[in-house]
Amino acid sequence: MDVCAKPLCYELLAEVGEGSYGKVFKAREAGQKQRLLAVKKFKIRSDASETGIPPVMIREVALLRKMKYFNHPNIVKLLDASVVPVGRSLDLTLVLEYIDQDLSTYLSKVPVSGLSRDCIKDVMQQLLRGLDFLHTNMVVHRDLKPENILVSSRGEVKIADFGLARIYTFNIALTPGVVTLWYRAPEVLLNSVYMSSVDMWSAGCIFAELFLLRPLFQGYTEAQQLQKIFEVIGLPDEEDWPQDSPISYSVSWGPKGSCTKLLPSLRPDEKDLLSQCLTFRPTGRITAAKALAHPFFTKL
Repeated sequence: MDVCAKPLCYELLAEVGEGSYGKVFKAREAGQKQRLLAVKKFKIRSDASETGIPPVMIREVALLRKMKYFNHPNIVKLLDASVVPVGRSLDLTLVLEYIDQDLSTYLSKVPVSGLSRDCIKDVMQQLLRGLDFLHTNMVVHRDLKPENILVSSRGEVKIADFGLARIYTFNIALTPGVVTLWYRAPEVLLNSVYMSSVDMWSAGCIFAELFLLRPLFQGYTEAQQLQKIFEVIGLPDEEDWPQDSPISYSVSWGPKGSCTKLLPSLRPDEKDLLSQCLTFRPTGRITAAKALAHPFFTKL
């Protein structure tokens, strides 16, 4: 099936994914280049002509367009976007660069012996460079997880899926229901205000997962997720509990003092960087820029 969405013409090859709003296809560009593309086709309700395109889609297109001009190597590139009316519906298509796999698939192929420390360092460095770029441009991703991090066959790491991303100002009151549960920061679980540091918590969870080859905190409710977090990082002091949270502080949430038994194989630099990413207080959490200057990356 040939589709032409100016200036890109392509042939759809296979469906590779499906989400709540639409489908993702692998495609090949027509003409001389013949490069592979990822085509996201969104389902927009039949009353779209009256209600318009859902904000989540507008946000993703707007942010990807903004990112496109900077051409950052660790952010997935938007190559084309088009909206076509089909009867009373709207057909929104995003054409992006095609990357072989996401980090979740990449990790599923890792041998039992695990990733080398050099490989972990390389993946995290690229991820943090992408995050530093987003945060410098006042963008908080809000849904950082292995499925939204792409890894090419050449080892390039790119942040993708900006459906939940937002331009932010300091302590903006953003929607609480963001970030997949296992990668969700405590302040989001506690329905408190949050900022770009939520992405650094998610990055810390991913950092641990690169060593463990499984998610660090696997809760199935928000309360259980908080308990699993406190079992590892320890229950914070009551004065560090967010005052705007509707959830009360209780000593029953977990033990005092951090538990380091879960990742005994970590070296001091690795443990230090992980603990700075997984700091309970958002203002005490390391930034992407400072993380890139951490001895874990700078020491030979």
